[in-house]
Amino acid sequence: MARIQRILVVGGGTAGWLTACYLAKALNTAAPESIRVELVESPNIGLLGVGEATFPSIRGTLAAIGLDERRFLVGASATYKQGIQYVNWVRPPGEPGPDRFFHPFSLPSQRSGSPELLPYWLLGGAPDGMAFAEAVTMQQRLIDHGRAPKRATDPDYQGPMNHAYHFDAACFAAVLAEHGQSLGVRRHLATVERAELDGSGAIARIVTKEIGELSADLYVDCTGLRGALIGSAMQSPFHSRRDVLFADRAVALQVPYPRPDAPILPFTRATAQEAGWIWDIGLQKRRGIGYVYSSRHTDATRAEEVIRGYVGDAAAGLEALHIKFETGYRPEHWRRNCVAVGLAGGFVEPLESTGIALVELAAYLITHLLPGDVDDMERTARRFNDMMVARYERVIDFIKMQLPHAAPRYGVLGRQHRLRQHPADPAGQTCAMAPSPAAPAGLRHRPGDVHAGQLAIRAVRHGVQHRPRTDAQRLSADGGGAARVRDDPADGRPCVERPPGPPCPGRAIVPRASAAEDGQACRGGWLIGWQPRRSAGNSP
Repeated sequence: MARIQRILVVGGGTAGWLTACYLAKALNTAAPESIRVELVESPNIGLLGVGEATFPSIRGTLAAIGLDERRFLVGASATYKQGIQYVNWVRPPGEPGPDRFFHPFSLPSQRSGSPELLPYWLLGGAPDGMAFAEAVTMQQRLIDHGRAPKRATDPDYQGPMNHAYHFDAACFAAVLAEHGQSLGVRRHLATVERAELDGSGAIARIVTKEIGELSADLYVDCTGLRGALIGSAMQSPFHSRRDVLFADRAVALQVPYPRPDAPILPFTRATAQEAGWIWDIGLQKRRGIGYVYSSRHTDATRAEEVIRGYVGDAAAGLEALHIKFETGYRPEHWRRNCVAVGLAGGFVEPLESTGIALVELAAYLITHLLPGDVDDMERTARRFNDMMVARYERVIDFIKMQLPHAAPRYGVLGRQHRLRQHPADPAGQTCAMAPSPAAPAGLRHRPGDVHAGQLAIRAVRHGVQHRPRTDAQRLSADGGGAARVRDDPADGRPCVERPPGPPCPGRAIVPRASAAEDGQACRGGWLIGWQPRRSAGNSP
């Protein structure tokens, strides 16, 4: 059996260097007898660097590779991110009522063994007008008072409030490159021209313009959307999901602050627009702003007008970057001795900052599933692919769940999201989510688990909906008689459970706000949660 002795990461940037660092740290590649980790990147291919947003899992990843937090914050122009603010997703500007809601990263305040807060909020236990996020966590209050999620004395990547980061992608890649080389990663500056295959269809070597041939036992493709190895050489097919998520273009601006002491957003702001939505990310020295849109509903000229109108006078003289993409993924991220990470493996519009979290997950899985010898690579590839496909589908479901709520602002596009049937959903429950496919047993991966997690789903579902109009009532505070949310196993409909009593012993479903909301599955349906999507593979 041939032992794996060398791994070559092809492509730098966040995906390439984060993967290389994770591998090098876990494998102790600096040791002479260890597996060697090398990276080749072109000095002539620049990085987008439009600004990146992350999930809280990034803290564990950066801690795992041993990167000092202060070094990261300074070098990557990073700022704290405490959640996501959605603007104009429920109603268009000028219409009465709240125009935004917040998805916090901190879990609802709850002592161990005590009742959860959601059912009490749903049953009217909070003051009128208090949003779900404000009622169950203090994170919104901290943001309102300009407080950070951690104190100066807290250890690296730890703090009382859950948080992630915003950072400049190009600066972050430079920090990772320096750190990776300190971990033993060997760096090659060269432009890859082609990959050559052996008789079995695996990659035998890659050929570069400047330094000739490079070979390895495992090749990690981090070449971005073009997928130079996994697509061009290995011919791994791309599974498009543009029939579910319509956005396929973006236009971005790098906007300097008007003054050095300008306030920095401590969250990602997502503002609904006529054919998509705008991200607004606050870095230390500038804002990264971009408009994600559907080319089937607008064109590049109009899209640039929209983003410049959003930015205002500060957009004058700034050059816009136009980006084309297609939502989807490769069902075979790993084929023979080549595995794709990041954009080479797939892309989903960044509404929930999924890009880097999927890179984290891929790096983690490659490291901990890495076979001892080349002969086991096919079995490892099947396991890796199953996990990545399950996660991509879950992320797509989660984003699809949110888009119909933007119908008032999205116009035709929003209505189409509401009416469009999911291919695996003949019943047309466009706002529903499928139960998460079961991951293969034996490995409980951590990075990216927050996607479509309970808190995220509830923050979105209850952020966009009004609390039902019910009379305030005295609720039991003891754990034995506390209300809780559960899914009714008989019909899959979430309900609030509370102590037995009229009108329905054992459980009670909170009523809709009005009879007029009946049948509105997306905005006025089951106010407590979501109704699982039915498909041929799901039990009734």
